[in-house]
Amino acid sequence: MTPETRYAKAHDGVHVAYQVVGAGPIDMVFVMGWTSNIEAMWEEPALARFLNRLGSFTRLILFDKRGTGLSDRVPEDRLPSLEVRMDDARAVMDAVGAQRAVIFGVSEGGPMATLFAATYPARTVGLALFGTSACWAGSPDYPFPRSSDAEFERYLDRIDHLWGTPEYAAEEIRTWAAPSLAGDRRASEWLASYLRRAASPGAAIALERMNRGIDVRAALPAIHVPTLVLAREHDTDSAIAETRWMADRIKSARFVALPGMDHFFWVGDQAPMLDEIERFVEAIRDQEADLDRVLGTVLFTDVVGSTAKAVELGDGPWRDLLDRHNGTVRALLGRFRGTEVDTAGDGFFATFDGPARAVRCAQVITIAVRDLGLEVRAGVHTGELETVSGKVGGIAVNIGARIGALAGPSEVLVSATVRDLVSGSGLVFEDAGEYQLKGLPDPWRLYRAVA
Repeated sequence: MTPETRYAKAHDGVHVAYQVVGAGPIDMVFVMGWTSNIEAMWEEPALARFLNRLGSFTRLILFDKRGTGLSDRVPEDRLPSLEVRMDDARAVMDAVGAQRAVIFGVSEGGPMATLFAATYPARTVGLALFGTSACWAGSPDYPFPRSSDAEFERYLDRIDHLWGTPEYAAEEIRTWAAPSLAGDRRASEWLASYLRRAASPGAAIALERMNRGIDVRAALPAIHVPTLVLAREHDTDSAIAETRWMADRIKSARFVALPGMDHFFWVGDQAPMLDEIERFVEAIRDQEADLDRVLGTVLFTDVVGSTAKAVELGDGPWRDLLDRHNGTVRALLGRFRGTEVDTAGDGFFATFDGPARAVRCAQVITIAVRDLGLEVRAGVHTGELETVSGKVGGIAVNIGARIGALAGPSEVLVSATVRDLVSGSGLVFEDAGEYQLKGLPDPWRLYRAVA
């Protein structure tokens, strides 16, 4: 029986379709890979059996990402970044009253689940991953190669012409998704129908382009909740190696290699995977995650030439101007959901739960204060923050402050970490070169946010 589909409303008004399965003692948010349709999923008996088993020991929460499945369709140039997807997941959690949950991400859902666990440990009791990767973009310092640009474009052309056909589905099953079902006509026909209902060809292409820019490696050391990382021994060439690589970089992770060759988690012998997940959930049910460390984004702003301006205006007028500047910055922090941490003289230190919001906030601040006859510089960095006695600190704060100090008038400089984490957000960056940041051994490459 298909569970009832309901809708949560995200902060920007988009409706996100969700379902709740079971009534176990711990909540689990399931993050499906690539595209989904939470009603069509139940038409495949093996997939329904897998989800019902999860719902036997958790309260399982399923949802379709915006732009896919039963959630609101959005323009293909506004498909969700990881940051927006996390907002949608929290909206669904709020709608069902889930304060904390195990976040279970499979395949393309893994990066979002990873980033969620690092960013929102107060809402994450545990993290489970299956057959995923931290870096979909490819990088010279990432040990697993990606397809060439030409190969990628050929794949997109195939989606454009064959999406949702049994021919396309059969090839996906045979080559990587579920080789044990190669030649199974029923499986190909169901997958073709599922894909048509999960996304349009244009949306699928747009998602693939966005996914190719995903890189959440910086989030891995900031995960401090219990973590279970799973992969099948004979999945595609690099799948198990990449998943193990992720597990090695998460302090609290346990890696388990499962028998089988299928990337689709519900295909093949489900029992070993489900048994591992159930043991994991039972073990963490009464545990509390370390809530004092969290992945966050810091923003530092500073008025350029403030001393000269104060001398020019005199104490009284300068104080009045500074008050207007502070009011402008505080209003924009509120608009972009930033949290003011400290104000020192003519500068601000704020934190954000998403790097794209921090960059956009910084850009708007640089524009807004020009009407006051001022220019500010800004620096943005994402890293692990520590909260001690209510105060935010850690090396990420020092790095953010030093990046801000390097920015020029009306310039927003960001770290490479920020640039990598905002893939799909529409933000544009220029290479600003390498800098030696005080107190850090290696040079840092910085990027300039382009308006």
